[in-house]
Amino acid sequence: MNKSYYAVIFTNKQTDNLEGYNDMADTMEHLAQKQPGYIGFESARNDLGIAISYWETLEDIKNWKANLDHLEAQVNGKNKWYSWYKVRICKVEREYEFNSM
Repeated sequence: MNKSYYAVIFTNKQTDNLEGYNDMADTMEHLAQKQPGYIGFESARNDLGIAISYWETLEDIKNWKANLDHLEAQVNGKNKWYSWYKVRICKVEREYEFNSM
């Protein structure tokens, strides 16, 4: 990709109460894919969870954050699923990768 874009990095620690979490996470991923400006998503989890979504513009990120279904997921995250989280929004100006496949 030659043009710059944005990454929303969501780092978190989960609680022991994960009832409904996986279903909501799947729903949010599919819903995000339908949002204008969505580029992609990556995640990893051990003791620390990291989810990164990629967006074309800051306005696209703002609109996703304000999505009513996403707002519901955010409330559940604060009330049930996360003991801690941090969100970072970064501009990606360059990328490269290695793939031996």
